[in-house]
Amino acid sequence: GPDELTFLANPRYRRWLSECRAGVIIVDEHEKIPERMTRILSDTPHREFRRALGILYPAVAQGVPEGIHPTAVIDPAAFLDEDVRIGTHVEVAAGARIGAGCVIFHGAYIGRDVIIGETCIIGVGSVLRHEVRLGNRVMVGDGSVIGFDGFGYVSDTDGYQKVPQVGTVEIADDVEIGAGCCIDRAAIGSTRIGRGSKLDNLIQVAHGVQIGEDTVIAAQTGISGSARIGSRVMMGGQVGLAGHIEIGDGMIIGARAGVTKSVDIKGMVSGYPARPQIEAMRIEASLTRLPELLKRVKALEERLKKSS
Repeated sequence: GPDELTFLANPRYRRWLSECRAGVIIVDEHEKIPERMTRILSDTPHREFRRALGILYPAVAQGVPEGIHPTAVIDPAAFLDEDVRIGTHVEVAAGARIGAGCVIFHGAYIGRDVIIGETCIIGVGSVLRHEVRLGNRVMVGDGSVIGFDGFGYVSDTDGYQKVPQVGTVEIADDVEIGAGCCIDRAAIGSTRIGRGSKLDNLIQVAHGVQIGEDTVIAAQTGISGSARIGSRVMMGGQVGLAGHIEIGDGMIIGARAGVTKSVDIKGMVSGYPARPQIEAMRIEASLTRLPELLKRVKALEERLKKSS
């Protein structure tokens, strides 16, 4: 309607401009816009729309607790900096340090000797196990578990024996972790997520994994132990990575790809096992023709039998 704001960043949506009734549009100066719409000109409409949302909806985190709720259990040996807000039934264990301006939502658990930087958000029911380290401006989504034991066992005559997981998890500044993620502590050393990386919901990061800076990973991806992922990597949904492999900087991994070995190419890989995108598409196209090819082969075999 005329009291609403929209934006145009993807040319595929240009055809609906004539039907759009928004009063204001954020748009590139070269776009032809109906006269009834007020224009906000920008070379990056999507970025400006993001800024507009921040202005129009300043109270995004509705339900943010005020102060420290009386039902919260804060160990006397924990340290809380200025303006920390803690919701109902949160538990903060001994030795934990929570930086200024942090918000800990209802039912979260902050374990022993956990360190949380400034202005972090810890979601409803999230768990940070002992000795986990978070940088500044980290967001952890509802129901995520950071620092549970990695999946490490040794086969013995008596079955599988658990390998003690004595490492930790280190998460750098400006990382965002979605809801329902599991980031396991390392057996020794640290599982690490680099500055500015973003994880979608329902992602498994196994013990000892190293993720670089500004890497984005879509939902339901599973990363096996000790895999090393570079910076500025983009992964689609439901990607699976084998353990102890390396993914180069700047790579794109298509949705549902199965990456079974190290890869470092300029471009995109997809399919199972993951291959360069063009090769994977050719294989997929060939598979769709396989039934017809089998019919032709069978027909040729019949002709050969008759001719012999």
